[in-house]
Amino acid sequence: MEPLLPDDRQDLEDLATDLVAKANTLAGRLHPVMRASVGDLVRSMNCYYSNLIEGHNTLTIDIDRALNDDLSKEPERRNLQLEARAHIEVQRMIDRGEAPSPALSVDFIIWTHKNFCERLPDELLVVEHPTTKEKIKIVPGELRRKDHVKVGLHIPPAPGDLPAFLKRFAEGYSSSHLSKLRKIIGVAASHHRLAWIHPFLDGNGRVTRLFSHALLRELNVGSELWAVSRGLARQVADYKANLQAADEPRRGDLDGRGNLTMAGLIDFCRFFLTTCVDQVDFMAGLLEPEELLRRMVIWTEEETRAKRLPKGSWPLLREAVMAGEYARGSAPALTGYEERQARTVLNALIEKGYLVSPTTRSPVKLGFPMAVVDRWFPRLYQPAA
Repeated sequence: MEPLLPDDRQDLEDLATDLVAKANTLAGRLHPVMRASVGDLVRSMNCYYSNLIEGHNTLTIDIDRALNDDLSKEPERRNLQLEARAHIEVQRMIDRGEAPSPALSVDFIIWTHKNFCERLPDELLVVEHPTTKEKIKIVPGELRRKDHVKVGLHIPPAPGDLPAFLKRFAEGYSSSHLSKLRKIIGVAASHHRLAWIHPFLDGNGRVTRLFSHALLRELNVGSELWAVSRGLARQVADYKANLQAADEPRRGDLDGRGNLTMAGLIDFCRFFLTTCVDQVDFMAGLLEPEELLRRMVIWTEEETRAKRLPKGSWPLLREAVMAGEYARGSAPALTGYEERQARTVLNALIEKGYLVSPTTRSPVKLGFPMAVVDRWFPRLYQPAA
């Protein structure tokens, strides 16, 4: 599995530095309440793109319905909904600090696989042996126990060697000798190396992406406001090609000192970190307050003219963006209407999901129903390349 990290390279350090600066700027852009609401939306987006990488094209409306326990009666469609919900629930636990810490631990890796797979239907917990065609049951959180496996041209470590590889993996990337920038570069390198170890019979890609999300968060670079999976899915052929290239053995005396190619690892780290920076840039553009308000006011005016929204809606929506949340009793002052009329407008927005409030006495905050996401956040959901 050596080398674990690329040699010191200015281009990778520059990318890591750029990522830190841009992620910090993005993190401070929104009110904390608004940030939490956007986080719910981004988790759904991350799940959508992670599914695409796995070749599972789950409709956004089906993801939304799954979160509200509205499951399809069609078995295949229902299974995709349950898979999507499982991913979102596990990421939400990571975002809330409910996962084992640190992410660079065998406990975290096993916990992620276990919690994701436990939420899947039985039909998705079966793999076929490549030679005997035997149906093998996946046990949530269990490392591969017998037989070698082959992933493309790569043959991962034997089952009996997995504990040693995972121990080395966790220790190597969490070394106290690594600088902050080297640890961020290590997120990219560890993404490949965990996929290379391939510790489970199935679900390794998803576990690896959730692991990278958690590790970026621990390093105060990742957040609920952006997800690398969107960028990986939108260039999925390049993603898989770079993963495969980094699987190759050392190409000669000028290609590092480990068993695996240093050049391939450098290329993968550059690809991964560039993708991270691109996704932070993308979300920063979407969440820029003036531009977000501009898109929302245009949409609100169109909906009001079409009589799908009552007049007076815009001040209530705008306040949710600017203040994060506000008391229901603020509606008359915001709209300029009498209390009864203002309450009617407010309730109409809550009923449609554009504003949300857990109880009739709770403050209101912005909601993101799927019907409006394409207008408020264009290009958030797009097919993979």
